[in-house]
Amino acid sequence: MNDTALLIVDLQNDYFPGGAFELDRAEEAGEKARDALKRFRSLGRPVVHIRHETLRPGATFFLPGSPGAQIHPLVAPLPGETALLKHFPNSFRETDLLGTLRTLGVKRLAVAGMMTNMCVDATVRAAVDLGFEATVLHDACAAAALTFQGQTIPAPQVHGAFMAALGMAYAQVASTDDYLEETRGKAP
Repeated sequence: MNDTALLIVDLQNDYFPGGAFELDRAEEAGEKARDALKRFRSLGRPVVHIRHETLRPGATFFLPGSPGAQIHPLVAPLPGETALLKHFPNSFRETDLLGTLRTLGVKRLAVAGMMTNMCVDATVRAAVDLGFEATVLHDACAAAALTFQGQTIPAPQVHGAFMAALGMAYAQVASTDDYLEETRGKAP
C-alpha cells in the first residue's frame, strides 16, 4: 500500500465553530482527519491538502485571503507537504492534483474532507473516474443540512446518504479507526 496518499479536502476554518458556514460535527471530523494525518506522516506517506477559495460573486465563505479560507490548525500542512488551491468543488478541476498524484506514484487515496455533500463527493467521483481507488474516511468528513422541496434534510442524513451513494460504486467507505487498524503494518 505504499502507493496510497491521504487527500484532505477543504478542512478550513469557515466550516468549524465560529466560521461563516459551520458544518455539523466539524470538530469531530477534523480530529479524525488529524488521526489519519498523523499516521501518514509517521510512515512518510504522501499527504495532499486541498484548500478552496471561492470566486463566485456573492459568496459568504471561503473568501480569498480571509482567515476562514485557511486550513484549520488541526490538519495544517507542514513544510514540504503539498497544498493545492482550488476554486471548484472537484479538487481535480483546474488544479495540478492529477499531475501531483501521478508524480508521487499514487494509485489509492484515503479521503477526509468537507463538505461531504459537495467537494468530497465531487472529488471522490472524479478520482475514481480518473483510475484511482478511493477509501472515504466517513467520520473524517462533515456535512451541512440541505433543503429540498420545502423540507430540511438534517446533516447526519445528508452525510449518510452521500456516504451510501459513494459506497455503492465509487469508493470503500470506512471509519478512520477501522481504516488505520486495517492498514496497520501495511503502510497505508
